[in-house]
Amino acid sequence: MKEVFRTIFNTFVMLPQGFMVTLGNMFKRPVTLDYPKVREEMTPRYKGLHYLERYADGSERCVCCGLCAAACPADAIYMEPTENERGERMARVYEINLLRCIYCGFCEEACPEEAIFLGRVYEFATDNREGFIYNKEQLLVSHPRSESQYKRTIRKTRRIHDEVEPD
Repeated sequence: MKEVFRTIFNTFVMLPQGFMVTLGNMFKRPVTLDYPKVREEMTPRYKGLHYLERYADGSERCVCCGLCAAACPADAIYMEPTENERGERMARVYEINLLRCIYCGFCEEACPEEAIFLGRVYEFATDNREGFIYNKEQLLVSHPRSESQYKRTIRKTRRIHDEVEPD
């Protein structure tokens, strides 16, 4: 008997409500995008693919201090240090496993040299797991990027803080 009432209820109450929802949305503007041609605008705080920055002279900023790897809660960063011919410390091996990364930005905040940053690229799909392990050559930008107002403010604040409270 319950099943008969449930069938009658679904037929005369729920079915017309479903049709009304369909009719209400049928004449609205579609929300889908023609993706390859039209890309969605990301929010200003979006964190995407990682990059390693360079100095203005083209040399690497990363000194392989290990703070980014220590700050990473997902343990997605692996690095090995070395020294170049001038005795400067740099990363011999720098790898980020993007399958493990949670894109929190802690590595960006922990880096004292401001060598790593999370860009706005969200198109980095691949068909195998090894393709998501990015090495230093893939992460290094080809030229130093222009500094944003946000980074300049942070650098200025750090400089003022260091002058007020010396070690």
